[in-house]
Parts: sequence; structure tokens; C-alpha cells
Amino acid sequence: MTQELIDLRSCIQEGRYADALVIVDELEGMSKQAILRNIQAYLRILLIHLIKNQLEQRLTNSWVASIRNSLIEIKKLNLKDNKKSYYINLNEWDTYIEDEIEIAVRDASVEVLNGMYNEFQLTEMVNRNQIIQTALKLLALTYSYSAKELPAVVAENLTQLTGGEDWKAGRR
Repeated sequence: MTQELIDLRSCIQEGRYADALVIVDELEGMSKQAILRNIQAYLRILLIHLIKNQLEQRLTNSWVASIRNSLIEIKKLNLKDNKKSYYINLNEWDTYIEDEIEIAVRDASVEVLNGMYNEFQLTEMVNRNQIIQTALKLLALTYSYSAKELPAVVAENLTQLTGGEDWKAGRR
């Protein structure tokens, strides 16, 4: 990016505004890609914890914190600077989830039941449709609630997951 900024300065100083606009477009594209990569990283964390919940049939404080924090960060990153539009619209998540779920399943194999199953076994065990539907439901919350409201709303929604009521009641 440093070279692009140097080139941009030169273009402006030399009055080559069309070239400068091309560089600005490139910089915008690079920025958007970086934001999307960060969103995808948080999406993968979200999916891993949903997979762990599905297969272990329980919910822990640590998993709740990871799910909540992933959703809060996704909300922050996804909202464009104009505060009116998003990098990923609500109806566009399917593609991103499809891109991340296989990696998330394989990554989850290290953690599910302390690594009892390898990634090949875990791939057969995960109900992807259920994970995708749960993820979509939770991601939809990021469009409807403020960052301040989101933690409580997420917690309430997580009580509906397997083991969620036990988690809420403090039962292990």
C-alpha cells in the first residue's frame, strides 16, 4: 500500500488525475478485501463454536464469549463508514458461510471433545444445514440491534441452543 500512496502523490502533483483515481479505486478495493478477510475470520470462529455446541450438546461460558465477540466484531466491521450500508448484506451471507464452513469443521476437530475425532470423522458428523441456519439467525441480529444491545440479545438467543438453558441456569 505504501507504493500506491507514493504513486498517488506523484499523480496528483503531476496533474494526472485520471491515473490518481485509478489508484484510489485500487486502494478502496484493497481496504474492502482486508475488511472482508477480517469478517471471514470472525465468521469462522463463530462457526467453530456452533459446531462444538452441536456435537458436544452443551454450551460453555467461553463458547458464549467467543460467539458474542465474533458477532460484535462482525457488526462493527461490516458497517461501512457511512453507517448506512454494509460490506455484506443480510441476504449475502450464504456464500461467505459456504466458503468458511468446511475450514471451520476441520479446525473444530482439534477442539471437539478434546480432539477425539479427526477432521475426516468430524466432516461426517456435522449437520451443516443446522449450523448454517443458526449462524444466519445470529448474524441477522447484527442488522437489527445496536452494539450496546447485541450482547444481551445474543445471550438470550444462545439459550435456545442445545445446552443453552443449562448454561443460563449455571448447570454444567
